[in-house]
Amino acid sequence: MFPTEISPLVPSLQSHWLYIHVTTAATGEAILAISFVAGLVYLIAKIDQTKRSSQTTWLEFVLFFVFATAAFIIITSSFEAAGYQAEFNQTIDGAEQSVEYHLPPLIEPNNSELTSNGFTSGIEAPAWMHGSNAGSKFNTLVWSILGGLILYGLARLILRNRVAAAIQPKLSRVNIDKVDEIIYRSVAIGFPVFTLGALIFAAIWAQDAWGRFWGWDPKEVWALVTWLFYAAFFTFTFRCWVAW
Repeated sequence: MFPTEISPLVPSLQSHWLYIHVTTAATGEAILAISFVAGLVYLIAKIDQTKRSSQTTWLEFVLFFVFATAAFIIITSSFEAAGYQAEFNQTIDGAEQSVEYHLPPLIEPNNSELTSNGFTSGIEAPAWMHGSNAGSKFNTLVWSILGGLILYGLARLILRNRVAAAIQPKLSRVNIDKVDEIIYRSVAIGFPVFTLGALIFAAIWAQDAWGRFWGWDPKEVWALVTWLFYAAFFTFTFRCWVAW
């Protein structure tokens, strides 16, 4: 997770603002993750699981992505430990580049040829995916979803019920009001920390490294989208709290 073979570091990584940005952003995300876990516990304990409804369906949908995330960790860690690697030679706009895969290629890079030993599925990533290692990332996503489906299916088979319905009796002693307070407080603490780390300190680092505060990089855009989501959530809950 923390490779050390990259030496020397590029100038943009030789900045104290990078360490400050990453540390505070990761801390904010960790605190906000508490709100996610508490929110999931709240929904599982609160939603009526005795009958199917749109609420139970959406809750199972969220739980599936928890299984998909677990599958991602298991699959990538397993193939990384096994040292798996496949290489493709991809041609983009007349230029050739080498693309490495660390998972078996269910989805190949567009307009590419396998240059290492191994199998290929013959299914290429869409031609409009021109991002860095887009085919490899799409392949990882497919592996995660398939792995999540397997894990979720096994859980349903073992539990013989919806996952949330099976968990709900275990949460009978949970204080819902306390969980609700944890959700609000974790957002109240994590949101300003995330704001500092993912937006303000990140912009200062970008200015220090590349001479611009904002460049519409995908990470910058999604950091802004995440910030707007929590800003809306925090504003709504604060107004409800004031009204109450």
